Amino acid sequence: MNVRYSNINGLKKYTSLMVVCILLSIAFAAAVPSVAAKEYLPPTYEYTNNFYNSYGEPSISASVLGDTEFERGETATLEVVLANRGVIYGFKADKGVGTSETLHELSLDELQYETMRTTAYGIKASLVSSTDLIDIDPETNGQTLEELYPGVLPDDPMRFTITLSEDIPAGVYMLELPLSYEYQSEVRMTAGESIILGEPNLDHTSIYTNVETTLQIPIIVKPAAKFEITNITGSLVSGGTSVVNVTYTNTGELTAEDAIARIIAMKPLSTERSTRVLGAMEPGESRTASFTISSDVGTLAKNYGIDSEIKYIDEDGEDAFSTGMKVTLPLEEPEREINVVGIALAGIFVIIIVLIVKNKRKNVSNDN
Repeated sequence: MNVRYSNINGLKKYTSLMVVCILLSIAFAAAVPSVAAKEYLPPTYEYTNNFYNSYGEPSISASVLGDTEFERGETATLEVVLANRGVIYGFKADKGVGTSETLHELSLDELQYETMRTTAYGIKASLVSSTDLIDIDPETNGQTLEELYPGVLPDDPMRFTITLSEDIPAGVYMLELPLSYEYQSEVRMTAGESIILGEPNLDHTSIYTNVETTLQIPIIVKPAAKFEITNITGSLVSGGTSVVNVTYTNTGELTAEDAIARIIAMKPLSTERSTRVLGAMEPGESRTASFTISSDVGTLAKNYGIDSEIKYIDEDGEDAFSTGMKVTLPLEEPEREINVVGIALAGIFVIIIVLIVKNKRKNVSNDN
């Protein structure tokens, strides 16, 4: 009698445990989205067996498609390709199978699953610049890959849009590419025990490890001649003509041959000759060009900006143009000169009027 009650109590406990596990399984399955690469409700260790431990993990590198040399002021698309060179370099038995054919088959299946250890899942990448002189377009940042298998390149590269400042010096710059992903770090076989959790078709469970790493992407800024306006002397006069001296300096890394400076004067300003020859300019060398500039009569007194650029021959023997520069000039009202002749004539006119008035008054007095 006691034995029967004991069996009944044991059956009730087992049934209660199974119901609780099934309910927990349903709750977790409803709360977490399904992903084909892995299960989100791995059975506990007591329902699994581990026959082998494998060694190795993903090894991800990055390369750039096309040219990595860029010019100052250029906006370009950087195409980055990720490659996975991860390899499994060993297995170690963790549990024997004895003479059991079932366990032997499970161990062979685990070996097959262990080969997925070097696959990277859920890759997220973003490009980061260490200098304010290189801008990364935020709309192209935040690239993702579902998975990356060893020896298999992605169908499409990751594309990032970068913009180089006009003021960036020539040289090599390192852009950082932080990556986050996960990989299967352990496989355990369920041996059919997963039916207790409501997963009768689950023959194994995988445990994943998160990885965060940073790769480096080198880019090169090409050396070139670069010009700046370093000094301006002279001012404009409303309705007059003035000589303005503009000093140009080659702040770049290469020599500019046959340099010619040009200004573009717009109404109410004008110039008869808009170009001046500067000649060859070595890095760090300055040359001054003089321009004769006129303004219309009645031009408003204020600061005026005149566009300027330099045409030159680059290191490849090709015509090249500098970026636009601004010549800022103040325009003043003309000084009013004293007109001596006008003042003298006005004085004579006043004297004549006074004499006429006095003469009339005298005549009136005599009549009285």
